[in-house]
Amino acid sequence: MLHSSRVIAAAAAPVLGLVLGATGSYADPVKFDFWYGLSGDLSNVVQQMCSNFNKSQSDYQIVCTSQTNYDTNLQNTIAAYRANKQPTLTQIYDVGTATMLLSGAVQPVYQLMADNGYKIDWSNYIPGVKSYYASAKGDLWSMPFNSSTAVLYWNKDAFKKIGKDAAPKTWEELAEDAKALKAAGYDCPLATDITNNESWELLEQFSAIHNLPISTQNDGYDGLDAQVTFNKTKFVQMVTDLKSWYDQGLVVIKDAKQGESYAAAFAAGHCQMTLDSIGDHGTIGKTAPAGMQWGTAELPVYAGTERHNSIVGGASLWVLKGKTDAEYKGAAAFLNWIAQPDQALFWSTNTGYIPVTKTGFDFMTKSGFYQNPIYAGREVAVQSLSEGTPTPLTRGIRLAVMPQIRQELGNALQAIFAGQVSVQAGLDDAAQRSNADLAKAAAQYKGATLP
Repeated sequence: MLHSSRVIAAAAAPVLGLVLGATGSYADPVKFDFWYGLSGDLSNVVQQMCSNFNKSQSDYQIVCTSQTNYDTNLQNTIAAYRANKQPTLTQIYDVGTATMLLSGAVQPVYQLMADNGYKIDWSNYIPGVKSYYASAKGDLWSMPFNSSTAVLYWNKDAFKKIGKDAAPKTWEELAEDAKALKAAGYDCPLATDITNNESWELLEQFSAIHNLPISTQNDGYDGLDAQVTFNKTKFVQMVTDLKSWYDQGLVVIKDAKQGESYAAAFAAGHCQMTLDSIGDHGTIGKTAPAGMQWGTAELPVYAGTERHNSIVGGASLWVLKGKTDAEYKGAAAFLNWIAQPDQALFWSTNTGYIPVTKTGFDFMTKSGFYQNPIYAGREVAVQSLSEGTPTPLTRGIRLAVMPQIRQELGNALQAIFAGQVSVQAGLDDAAQRSNADLAKAAAQYKGATLP
């Protein structure tokens, strides 16, 4: 599904761009549709944002419709396109990126903005955000929208009792801290969830910050004939260590279906560390007991590792083919509007998501956003996404069946932690099944290439 002195302040231009040509004037505003996959409070924020855009000008009226969740929105978008009833804009989650790029249904966002008179400084985007949605050449095909990454949440009160005032930076340090917390009487030093297929934190983020491949072909960017390799990298050691710590009672599996999620367990003080999206920062802040001191930190790396950027989660906005020039003008105006600094502040204030541009982050920093105790710690996500320059293994994932791969890995982790298979055997099995899924996708898209 945000301490970043490293983020370079943007140049003195408006956040996303400068309008070079005036939009047309119409007796009635041009309506265009935007479908999204959020519900509940997040849907309410999207609706408020859409209302604010409509009130900000009179040329266009965006009609925003929730499709309930990411999977449903992707399915409905595909079905609507085939029936020529597609929206102009649609929100697609991160692992749907390859599907959209291969669909033939997309108007690249960099082209849309140029065609409608917007001069964009694309380097203004935070590196770990931009790279996920860009082509191999670096051109953005979709507009980053609700963005997050994974961080380590830690209980400062509990750490104070073991003589620590900082979060662990390495997995080795985390293991020692977990042992100390266990000895101090804490039953759940580290909470995680393998039953909910949390490969986003356990595989994807881990591999990125360690600059490790998830598959051949540079994680799918260089060809559809990619095969997964996570059963042959340092990820095997991570799962081995997690299983060992689980057997020692240092790691506890927390599952919402069984009564308490890992985020809720951390917020309640039942567990003292967890790996989770920065998107849960607001919920944890609202539900943690009054006076509980906690913080966020970048995910640990193994000792001796050069840290690289984490990868973005959440979703981006795609422009679909088959709409009118007037609708495209409206879509471009909306995309430019939501990328302005004040809209970044609105979005992050009302959700747990982060700004996607350097100027947005700089504006929020100067406004005192991150000095507010309610939001303090979210800047860690921006720092994590900005570590160095994205490499061919940290820019994103281009595997067309990534949702299925997540499922395969989740099934394997459950078998491993239940003691039914060894770590290596479980990961080998997950890899074999994942590669079968990839082979089917390669056959389906035979002859196609990724931009």
